[in-house]
Amino acid sequence: MAAKKFVRGDFAKLAEDTRSVISAALFGAVAATGTLPFARAQFEDAIRRGGVGVDTSLVAFAAGFKAASESEIPEAGDFTPRIGPRLSGMASRIQEQFPPASHKVILAGAQRLADYQDERYAAEYLTHLEPIRDLDRDGRLLGETARYLALWMSYEDTIRVADLKTRRSRFERVRRESRADAGQIIWIHEFLHPRVEEISDTLPAGLGRWLRKTGWARGLVDRFTRKGKVVETTSIDGFLMLYFIASLRPFRRRSLRFGIEQARIEEWLARVTTAATRNYELAVELAECPRLVKGYGDTHHRGWSNFETLMTALPRLQDEPDAAEALKRLRDAALADESGVKLAETLREVTA
Repeated sequence: MAAKKFVRGDFAKLAEDTRSVISAALFGAVAATGTLPFARAQFEDAIRRGGVGVDTSLVAFAAGFKAASESEIPEAGDFTPRIGPRLSGMASRIQEQFPPASHKVILAGAQRLADYQDERYAAEYLTHLEPIRDLDRDGRLLGETARYLALWMSYEDTIRVADLKTRRSRFERVRRESRADAGQIIWIHEFLHPRVEEISDTLPAGLGRWLRKTGWARGLVDRFTRKGKVVETTSIDGFLMLYFIASLRPFRRRSLRFGIEQARIEEWLARVTTAATRNYELAVELAECPRLVKGYGDTHHRGWSNFETLMTALPRLQDEPDAAEALKRLRDAALADESGVKLAETLREVTA
């Protein structure tokens, strides 16, 4: 959990029950946290000034405010993942080879990766965690590494995006949230804007590298993709286009991006392992650094740039008595400001 204050609630259902939109319920939840320096009446005045759906929005706002005010942080037991027969063998391996305190997060990670790629990929996840398990002292190192390794191994690429956008559950969710009647027809339009980098990432490694370094080929692809494209996923043509991209999942292992990410993951795990033998607290902070690497496209690029900055600074920090705290300060600065300005300032302070 990365939030400073965790608020739990089914705000989509609150919006549905009040015949409003989820943003109104979430607006109420934000108001209830007290994070912003405004009184409740000021939030409500902002809704009135909007002038659209005021009455229902105020009702949803009140419901969200009440739900957030009464929200409690759930116990760990609430998050026990449900493992089906397909992963029963893997669940047994986790229970036999890993400490009980780590079972929930590792089970969830394995389930996520089997859904993302396949059972073999989930098994590789467990293999990556075995050296960390042997170096763990109090559960923190294994728990944090397991959490962020699962997220990193399920990085977002064009295949994943297409897969999620063509799932039955997504169409059902859109219909539910739009409150359409059974006989009504829904059209879903997706705006897709893949860059040359995302396209080359999906190609076989050799072809992807050729596209990236060949000027005329990059220019040709950019000519057709620079403005993006609106795809109607509820049409046969639009759905089949994304469905074809999603069907490339078995070939993901051969893609340029897969090779790059696996090399990066292994390098990070090696750093965590090395740090754990010298400075356990530093290793725990290092295990959390992949929090910076998230998203897709430009967001991912900025996050990776910040991550590289931290890894470049690591050799200068690791022998200092406050190395763990210094790395934490750098990570927090990177998370607080995507532009990198705050990170640069903090880096100068830490390495002075």
